[in-house]
Amino acid sequence: MKAVVWHGIGDIRLDDVADPQIQEPTDAVIDITRSAICGTDLHFIRGTMAPMAEGTILGHEAVGVVTEVGSAVRGLTPGDRVVVSSAVSCGTCRYCRMGQTAQCDVANPNGPQAGTCFFGGPESTGPVNGLQAEKARIPWAVNTLIPIPDGVSDEQAILCSDIFPTAWFGAELAGVTRGDTVLVLGAGVVGQFAIESAKRQGAGRVIVVDRVQTRLAQALEQHAEVVNFDEEDPVEVVMSLTGGVGVDRVIDCVGVDSQRPQRGPAAEQAEEQAEQFAQEVQQVAPDADPQGDLWVPGNAPSQAAQWAVQCVAKNGQIGIIGVYGPTMTSYPIGAAMNKNLTIRMGNCDHRTTIPPLLDLVATGVVDPTRFISQEVGTSSAIEAYERFDQREEGWLKTVLDVA
Repeated sequence: MKAVVWHGIGDIRLDDVADPQIQEPTDAVIDITRSAICGTDLHFIRGTMAPMAEGTILGHEAVGVVTEVGSAVRGLTPGDRVVVSSAVSCGTCRYCRMGQTAQCDVANPNGPQAGTCFFGGPESTGPVNGLQAEKARIPWAVNTLIPIPDGVSDEQAILCSDIFPTAWFGAELAGVTRGDTVLVLGAGVVGQFAIESAKRQGAGRVIVVDRVQTRLAQALEQHAEVVNFDEEDPVEVVMSLTGGVGVDRVIDCVGVDSQRPQRGPAAEQAEEQAEQFAQEVQQVAPDADPQGDLWVPGNAPSQAAQWAVQCVAKNGQIGIIGVYGPTMTSYPIGAAMNKNLTIRMGNCDHRTTIPPLLDLVATGVVDPTRFISQEVGTSSAIEAYERFDQREEGWLKTVLDVA
């Protein structure tokens, strides 16, 4: 079968690989009908989340059809349409029973202290082969696969595999409640769903910071108040919009691949921190291998974190869902402590977050397909990766049509 395979930093290929097989009684095998490219996948190619095992199939988002189940799998049969939870979870350990499935004690073969096990990730997460392929083996299938309700299309369901639930989880981490003013850092597809999620969880106002015009335009369509950090200083704007108080909640959707301002009033301070940012890049991506303007790590890893702390009100709360790898140690902890902030972060508990969001889609309350900007065949996956990596205008969410 065809699959997108990681061979090294800056080196991904569309390879012919062996079809997956049942390895454990708790496994299932699915035919994938839709997969997707996520910003998290770019970390592995840019070198900001390592080490990876060569030969790992990338991708952690998919929907498909069950073709085979192991002898211990109950409740799923061949022919079932399913959405794959991006994080693998057993369903029986203490954490799974508490709904904290991202910290399953069993799924990660590196042991209970290793943390989240997800598809297509680095060695520390398994590794488990990913979902940008024609077929996939699904460990702990009963808990990792979720049946798709009638009337929900593959295009709708694919965005419930990771993106929508991660954004919803981010709003929960930030503690969004009725009437809150919420700042969303990053207007990529996770940021777009963070706007949606914050409003559905009660936010009265949502302010969004980015610099890609098409992303800001889409945020404006959701009636968010938008800030281009290449044209305005986001901290000054947020303070102006909130009477000098700051926002109640922040959702950081950017993470370690943050970009510093290129121009405008915020660029001057970023220039003063140039040496610090350069040291951070060396720390988080020491083996980065840019090819021209391709596979270039973010040039200001702690920029979004700094803006989050500066923009939030005293006693406010920050939810971090943007990826910060284990080697990232820079955080404005002193400023955060001085403001009595609450900071929560982590990987989404997909298995417990996805089902109610699928219900929102099934009842027509939310149509996630409006955030799909490109749909391409698997044969065009590498080109789609390259264009998405370069943060081109108009590239928000790419779905791979595998069927």
